[in-house]
Amino acid sequence: MTGRFLDRQEAGRALARRLRNLTLPAPVVVLALPRGGVPVAAEVAKVLGAPLDLILVRKIGAPWEHELAIAAVVDVGQPEIVVDEQTRAYGGVEMSSIEAQASKEWREIERRRAVYRQGRPPVPLEGTTTIVVDDGIATGTTVRAALRAVRRRHPARLILAVPVAPGETVQALQNEVDQIVCLEQPHPFHAIGLHYDDFHQLDDDEVIAAMDSVPPSPQTAPKAPCAPVPARRA
Repeated sequence: MTGRFLDRQEAGRALARRLRNLTLPAPVVVLALPRGGVPVAAEVAKVLGAPLDLILVRKIGAPWEHELAIAAVVDVGQPEIVVDEQTRAYGGVEMSSIEAQASKEWREIERRRAVYRQGRPPVPLEGTTTIVVDDGIATGTTVRAALRAVRRRHPARLILAVPVAPGETVQALQNEVDQIVCLEQPHPFHAIGLHYDDFHQLDDDEVIAAMDSVPPSPQTAPKAPCAPVPARRA
């Protein structure tokens, strides 16, 4: 690897080649984090012949620093709030404040679910080899919340697959999954976008096109409820 990818599609194909060399017990499901993770995951799903689905995640930032996530609203078949209890307690943030922010973020999750899934039910994860894909990871806080929510759907094996992430973040996420596949772990790490020639911000139409490029799965499941379930403490 050269340390740079032409675009997310090329990164996805490179990631798929690495994953194809692993022993992946069937059935395999690929989950993408929108927006940027979707075209990466679509290439992985096509190469592995696996269904593609979404993890819809919205970060809840700390009152004193929005970029510092204290919780996340996650929808992966069933919506919930995942709280980083250590960060919440350190900042003295009340659960009522987190729940108020979660309600606002939930509206965007509902919008994305309707637009991106277009009525398709979530793919069941129980007993599957579930591969969670994003276009890269920086701090890993939002990804950690997504992984914990996925784990509660009882996959038989959980794999995190990304083109690029800092080594310390990869190490910190090891306990959340059964395996991590990361193509590049640059040091020093500055930004995900520096490892792509084309790292433009995707719009909804591009996400839909990437989803539609993967053959539909015959698997079905009940539609997700319309409001988050009670918060989970991390």
